[in-house]
Amino acid sequence: MQEVSVSKTVAAPRQQAWDLYTDHVSWQDWAGLGRVHLDREGDPAPNGSGCVRVITSAGMPVYEEILEFDVPTRMTYSLVKGAMPIRDHLGEVDFSDDGEGTLIEWRARFNSKIPGLGWLLKLIVQRVFNQAMDGFERRLSEDRR
Repeated sequence: MQEVSVSKTVAAPRQQAWDLYTDHVSWQDWAGLGRVHLDREGDPAPNGSGCVRVITSAGMPVYEEILEFDVPTRMTYSLVKGAMPIRDHLGEVDFSDDGEGTLIEWRARFNSKIPGLGWLLKLIVQRVFNQAMDGFERRLSEDRR
């Protein structure tokens, strides 16, 4: 089992950070992961539990289902279909107050579908998480201006 974790404190109230992060379609504007659309809306609509977001990069879609949606503190999700050589995936994102900002802790656990490549997938996912969080922080800064 591979585990990846990224933590970042952003200069925004928790509700503002939550609202941007869980606006799944907005990811295409700040996360650097490609095009994003909803395959299915969740509860609460549109981004809550049961939502399926589709992230398409280099023409390859990845489907992730939102499992837990506890406004504004926790969201979990799972990769359910796509070209990624990952199985048994669980992503968790926790939001907590940190001074005048918000601490965001983004974690994922998964196994590789290809024996021996877990370490490489871990490095790739770690890099993707860090780049996405940097983009998230930039977008929040722009929104606060």
